[in-house]
Amino acid sequence: NLRFWRAEGQSFFQRFLLWADALDPLLLLKSSNEIKSTRLLIQTNEKTLSEPIQNNQTKQAFVLSLSSVHPDTDKIIPVLFRPPAFMPITLPLVIISSVQREAKPSFFWQFVFHTYTTAFTLINGNGTPKAEEYSLQRKQLFLGLGAVSYSACVGAFPLISVNRYMLKSPLMQFVVRKLLPAPLFGLTSAFTVAMVRSPEFDNGIEVMDRNGKVVGVSKKAGEKAVMETALSRAVLFGTTFLLPEVLMYCVQRARFVKNPRALGPVRMFVVTSVLAGMLPVSFSMFPQCGEIKRADLEPEILSSTEETEFFYNRGI
Repeated sequence: NLRFWRAEGQSFFQRFLLWADALDPLLLLKSSNEIKSTRLLIQTNEKTLSEPIQNNQTKQAFVLSLSSVHPDTDKIIPVLFRPPAFMPITLPLVIISSVQREAKPSFFWQFVFHTYTTAFTLINGNGTPKAEEYSLQRKQLFLGLGAVSYSACVGAFPLISVNRYMLKSPLMQFVVRKLLPAPLFGLTSAFTVAMVRSPEFDNGIEVMDRNGKVVGVSKKAGEKAVMETALSRAVLFGTTFLLPEVLMYCVQRARFVKNPRALGPVRMFVVTSVLAGMLPVSFSMFPQCGEIKRADLEPEILSSTEETEFFYNRGI
């Protein structure tokens, strides 16, 4: 998968097109046997990935592999946590979270939302930290639970303040219900990514040379991978909560929708469209096969090789 990303995903536009194909929910219907046979087709293909692939069958095989198989472990990802499942599961949670007006329901739905996105992040992160080790597994569980709880509390705090102190002024309602959700969801989404994947920059991740040979484990590469993923997640959900509010304000201001009852369906359509567009944009912001320069790596890695460019799996 990483070799394919290097060959086919050099530019943002190339990555965007690949993710647009790989995020197709219909790929979730593929069975494990189909995925395994697809991987076998890729492995037995004699073509090297030094140039773009012209064979459409091979390219579709790679798209299925990108959407279903972890690039580090070569294991098939559980259906609910594959990239094509991300939008169908998060969309209703985003819509429900965005319309909550009471603190307790808001906390509950944000807890559910962050629980899923945190689990998705953990499963699709870099595979270098050995998750089978009980101590690391327990650490990630505690970090994830703490990050989810904290994020849900932060997200519900504005509503708690409004209800507790009876802040009913139009300006305060506008700030709490329209302006705050976007930055809060963006920041908390980035926070959960950084927390649950913190073992990657604590312990380091594997870096490879241009031939795919592992040359060492780098904490600096791990930090770069986690920070890039956190930033992309913040952009995804920050925009998904902000842009629909702006668009709905324009729709209401221009009176495009004259029936008030139609505003709900229009809002759902807008949120769906924004999330569907932002998801491949977010995943494409940084290369999936990340690159780090020789000068940015630890001395112990540099002493074992003369390579100048190194690569790693950024994760999702």
